[in-house]
Amino acid sequence: MSRRFTVTPILVKTYLHKSEADLTTRNRILGIDPGSRLTGFGVIDFTGDKAVYIASGTVKSVDGAFADRLRQIFESIGSIVGEYQPDIVAIESVFMHKNAGSALKLGHARSAAICATFEHGAEVFEYAPREIKQAVVGTGAATKEQVQHMITSILGLDGIPAPDAADALAAALCHGHQRRIRAQLGTGKAIAGAR
Repeated sequence: MSRRFTVTPILVKTYLHKSEADLTTRNRILGIDPGSRLTGFGVIDFTGDKAVYIASGTVKSVDGAFADRLRQIFESIGSIVGEYQPDIVAIESVFMHKNAGSALKLGHARSAAICATFEHGAEVFEYAPREIKQAVVGTGAATKEQVQHMITSILGLDGIPAPDAADALAAALCHGHQRRIRAQLGTGKAIAGAR
């Protein structure tokens, strides 16, 4: 019985070698959980499957005009990116609110955060909230408390991060775990940044 296809070992070997190299170098990932009042951030270093906590926190937007809050998000995220120099930014995508006005404000806050990363050349990837929760907790319907608990456990933290910071760390972990799959499949494109 003859085969109907030809296997080319060199291509497979080269492909696997490229994937292994991509997964053994350190990648610093900045996770962002955007919000018009509180924007969470979390920085994690990934080498292979090992995640190491670097920093996390929240950007509290100033009271006042909405444009001033967006400026605060933009400037603060720009400072964070400048300080920690991430290779990759993982940000939560906008989900549909019951209130269209809230969804619009969230979209503006998200855009301010993404635009703040452009000067530094980091690649930007987006993930749906359910996708992030699924990757960290095992269910897309996880509560904020469950995300906080899993982040504390996975990263071996001494304290519990604030809810928005935990969500941002979860976005970074989600990308870190999914990059192995993308490297093996050759899929996944950044929505912005270095190409």
